[in-house]
Amino acid sequence: MTRLPDWPDRIAALISAAEHRPFDAARWNCGRFAMAAVVACTGQRPLWQHRPTLAAMADTAGYPRVPVPFARAGDVVLATDPDRLGVLLDAGRAAFVGPAGLLRLPITACTIAWRVG
Repeated sequence: MTRLPDWPDRIAALISAAEHRPFDAARWNCGRFAMAAVVACTGQRPLWQHRPTLAAMADTAGYPRVPVPFARAGDVVLATDPDRLGVLLDAGRAAFVGPAGLLRLPITACTIAWRVG
C-alpha cells in the first residue's frame, strides 16, 4: 500500500478537523484516530484484529514496525503511560487524542512506530 500524492494535505485536514474533538471511548479514540490517519495517507482503511494490547492490535494491520527515530510524518506511533496510538506530525512531535482535543507530545514519548505506505 502506497501513500497518495496529496497525503500531506489530507493529514493536515485530519489534524485540523480533530484539533478540538474530545475523546469519546466509542466514537473518537486513539485507534480511530490512527485509522483515520492511515486512510488519509493511503486512501484505504486498514484491517485489524482485537488483541490484548494496542501494540499487538496495531501489528495485525500489517504495517512494518520501524525504529521511532526513523518514523516519518503520517506514520502511526504508540506512546505509553497510558498506552495510546497517535500520528507522527514531524521529526519531533506526535499527536494523540486527548480529553479536549489533540495532545502533542515529543517523539521521545513514543516507544513503537509503524510505517504507513
